[in-house]
Amino acid sequence: MKDVGILKQALPYIRKYKGRVFVVKLGGELVAEPEVLDDIAQDLSLIYLIGIKLVVVHGGGPQATELSKRLGVVPKFVEGRRVTDEESLEIVKMVLAGKINHEILTILRKHGVRSVGLSGIDGDVVIAERRSPVELIDRESGEKNSIDYGHVGDIKKINPDLLNVLLENGYVPVISSLADDGRGNILNINADTVASHIAVAMGAYKYITMTNVSGVLRDINDPESRISYMSDNEAEELINNGTIKGGMIPKIKECIYAVRGGVKRVHILNGFEKNSLLVEVFTRGGQGTMILGINEIEEYRKGDL
Repeated sequence: MKDVGILKQALPYIRKYKGRVFVVKLGGELVAEPEVLDDIAQDLSLIYLIGIKLVVVHGGGPQATELSKRLGVVPKFVEGRRVTDEESLEIVKMVLAGKINHEILTILRKHGVRSVGLSGIDGDVVIAERRSPVELIDRESGEKNSIDYGHVGDIKKINPDLLNVLLENGYVPVISSLADDGRGNILNINADTVASHIAVAMGAYKYITMTNVSGVLRDINDPESRISYMSDNEAEELINNGTIKGGMIPKIKECIYAVRGGVKRVHILNGFEKNSLLVEVFTRGGQGTMILGINEIEEYRKGDL
């Protein structure tokens, strides 16, 4: 009887979300664990089978770093972003468009999800240009440094035509974060950036980024300090005051971008926690952190899903 109660609790969410677009970003650390990926694929399958349109975007940073080290290539990061030289680009291409993409497709098929593997290059989904060297200020020393990210791209435009065709025909696009510049050069783009931009371009109702942390914590040493929901302005302030730091900064910045681009609900949650995606989507309390616009927060407090 308890299970029946759980289904009834989910019913209003199913009614609300059926036919809407969710963009789900999977961190590479989740894909690296077969049991974790299998659990997430089951959650995605349930969401897919009740009529929600899914777009999956995946990273592959840990796998690219591991292969780099095995090949004697030392990876370099600046503020959580990978610097992609010629050798690193070859590694990223092998890992993202090959190994990881196919592993996700295979496990989704196991659970009854019809999926198609893509990169941002296919169908001109991601139109990008190579990033120019940027000047960054060290937060601790105040020193200015010019950083050339190499074969890293910045998104100029998202073309959702191919994705819409796939969704309308019952497929789930699974997208690796590679693009090109239209001049024969392949570019590496941060997967969170690709996912948030696709969510905005497609008018997604939800953008969900699944990673290895349980949302945003007020105290990084206290798991009980998770923030259940907050506004985009509050999230920005937590970056500015140093509460959010390191690799979480680019993730939360992309969440903020999605909110300000019109995505109604943006979530960050821990994919290592079993069924975290279903709990976040189909319960009021959730299991991660939800970020909304200030007006959306007022509606949410009144009981809006």
